[in-house]
Order: sequence, then C-alpha cells, then structure tokens
Amino acid sequence: MRKIIALLLPALLAACMFAGCASTSGSDLKYVQDKGTLIVGITDYAPMDYKDENGEWTGFDAEFARLFAKELDVDVEFFVLSDWGKKFYELQTNNIDCIWNGMTITDEVTLNTSCSDPYVTNAQVVVMKADVVADYDSVESLAGLTFAVESGSAGEAALKELGIDGYIAVQDQGAAVLEVAAGTSDACVIDITMANAMTGPGTSYESLSSGISLTDEQYGVGFRKGSDLTAKFNEVMAKLMEDGTLDALAEKYSLTLVK
Repeated sequence: MRKIIALLLPALLAACMFAGCASTSGSDLKYVQDKGTLIVGITDYAPMDYKDENGEWTGFDAEFARLFAKELDVDVEFFVLSDWGKKFYELQTNNIDCIWNGMTITDEVTLNTSCSDPYVTNAQVVVMKADVVADYDSVESLAGLTFAVESGSAGEAALKELGIDGYIAVQDQGAAVLEVAAGTSDACVIDITMANAMTGPGTSYESLSSGISLTDEQYGVGFRKGSDLTAKFNEVMAKLMEDGTLDALAEKYSLTLVK
C-alpha cells in the first residue's frame, strides 16, 4: 500500500498544481498577479453586472472589479456562473478567483469564503403584478402564494426562514422575474437592486412592482478561504471610498454604499 501511495503522490500533486490548487497554500494575491488575470464569477444581474449595447460587461460590480484589477496591475476576466448554487465549488477549484455579483453576506457565504467588508446595502423584496401588490402588505398576507426564487440565493433563504415552502427554485433572478411576468408564479423574491432596475414604469417589466421587504442585507465579495486578496480588496475599497470614486459609481447606478 505504501508503495502505491508513493507512486500516486507525485501524479496527484502535479494534477493539483495544474488545476491551480497550489495557489491556496501560498499567496493568492501573488497567484493572481503571476497569471496576470483576476477571474471574477458573475451572473447577468443589472445593475451590478450586465452587458451594454456593445456586448461588454458593465454595471457597478463590473466597473468596481476593473478598478480593483487595475490596482493589482492585472486584467479582469468575467466568468458567468451558469449555476449560482455551485459558486463555492467554482471558487474552491480555482475556476474563478472571487464571487463578485451583488452577493448578500450570509452565514453560508462567510462559512465558504473569505468575505470582504460590506460595500452596498440590499434587501430581499417581493415582486408581483403591480395591480395586486397593494393587497400584500405583510408577511402573513403572503400565505398561499406561489413563489419563484433563484436557487441557492438569499431570496430562497428568506422564504425558508419565514417557513414559506410554496416556491420553485430557478436558475437566476431574471428567470424568477420571468415566472411572475408569465403568470406561472404569483410572486418572486429578488434583490431590491435588481427589482429597482427591472420593474416598474420605463423598465423591461412595467406591469410588475416591488412589494414588501423581507430582509435588510449587505453585499460582499467572496474570495477563497485564507486568501490574502481579501485584505487587499478591503484596502483598495477604503481608498476608493475615501477619494469619492465609489460614491460617484453608486450614484451612477442608484445604489447605497455601506459607510
């Protein structure tokens, strides 16, 4: 058995290094700077990350990520997380270097990542047809409704916390909104930042409206456990807060910074 282990160990170590596993045993900052690219895990989620008319990623988080990458003297690459529920796996296997997508700081996030200081305030809100939203002004009034939520999201966690199990879990928040617009769900629970950008007059879903808030939250960036990128991010963020750069960015996207 010892001989077999001795033969397999070099191959296992080589495979681990090839996959990028070695980065977590030393400096994650050096790992990113050596490869010259910060890979950021995102979803299509306005106003944090979305594509402009030229097909380029923009939004508060996308612009913020470019500012951070510039401080590191590296390029930024956006990696679309097709399954938000697998975001921690993508991070731990080095497919991405951070999760940066309007991610609510939860116990699950702090357990699975080295989470940054909070930077933007958020809430989970109920979205439904505008002509009935006034009829649902309390948590108790939501009983019996069918909901759509993003799988593994803070919205799903909020419903579970309230003991509401009449929901379907979909791929992302956009899909949850689409369920309500199509009439296949009575309501969805999404981030207020997205609700403000996607529903109401002048938006893609004018017939929908935000209702009551279920939580008060804050966004953070998730790096690998033990990563020294977290401290570097917090340092850069404090600098950008102090010089007003992030204030201007938050005003551009109608967001509220955590001060």
